[in-house]
Amino acid sequence: MSNKSIIQTDAAPEAIGTYSQAVKAGDTVYLSGQIPLDPQTMEVVSGDFGDKARRVFENLKAVCEAAGGGLQDIVKLNIYMTDLANFATVNEVMATYFQEPYPARAAIGVASLPKGVPVEMDAIMVIS
Repeated sequence: MSNKSIIQTDAAPEAIGTYSQAVKAGDTVYLSGQIPLDPQTMEVVSGDFGDKARRVFENLKAVCEAAGGGLQDIVKLNIYMTDLANFATVNEVMATYFQEPYPARAAIGVASLPKGVPVEMDAIMVIS
């Protein structure tokens, strides 16, 4: 695919596996899962679930910006949580990063996530 490019930024955590932070194909950007890692230290941020969710949104924001867009360009957001009791908290945090119309979204309960974190998010962004 000749219109495919890899997105990488130091403002978000470097990949901890065999993947790219994002891949742009045409006007569509596929953002890999982000967990609450501080991009400078590559350590999981301290604090409660809300603090961790905010770090994930900041990481996604950095990758969106590196691709030439912003969070408002996300059309699909997947949120993976190890405890769905945090659903209300993730909604509260998300409301500080997004305004209506909101992206399509799924909130998925999972048994575990990398580095033992409670939340991971991936997204699809379309840049117009």
